[in-house]
Amino acid sequence: MTRIKICGLSTPETLDAAVDAGATHVGLVHYEPSPRHVSLGNAGKLRARVPDHVSTVVLVVDPDEALLAEIVENVRPDILQFHGREAPEAVAVTGAQFGVDTWKAIGLRDAAALDRARTYKGCADRLMFDAPPALLPGGNGEPFDWALLDRADIGMPWGLAGGLRPDNVAEAIRRTGAPLVDVSSGVESAPGVKDIALIHAFCDAVRNA
Repeated sequence: MTRIKICGLSTPETLDAAVDAGATHVGLVHYEPSPRHVSLGNAGKLRARVPDHVSTVVLVVDPDEALLAEIVENVRPDILQFHGREAPEAVAVTGAQFGVDTWKAIGLRDAAALDRARTYKGCADRLMFDAPPALLPGGNGEPFDWALLDRADIGMPWGLAGGLRPDNVAEAIRRTGAPLVDVSSGVESAPGVKDIALIHAFCDAVRNA
């Protein structure tokens, strides 16, 4: 079955809803410009609610080593997801240094972006294909041209993000064969405000795809 990541969770109620709905991954954003930003203190409290069978992902943007160390100490994430301009070597060093899996978000504008994505092979544990970067990384609600992934040989684990919603995620899975789907704004009633009914609808749509 396709795995499910609900990203940008910021309250106990919506995190619990994501777990109850069947999410395999829950995402916490630590990036102050984002409406989904959570402090490390709150992220740690949310992390404590996550059961062992669900993975916790912390999304960061161009973090320095000190911030990464603070995140690992206070939140204990299973995965760090990078949404900035982090080089392959930096992603690899982070994973080795802190003993966590690393995911790298890649904005897919054209086929050349796929070639750039492949430079992370052996450095990141998973690529997350998203819409091209906008004002803020992630959670912009914009899909990209899924045809870019047609017959693409990715060569490493990957997931699909960018503009996914309960009403289009099944088509996205059928079209791309995505092994993991990632949603944020597609299950919100307003920027940063998760909707419990939409979270359940999204997870149901993935299961029925």
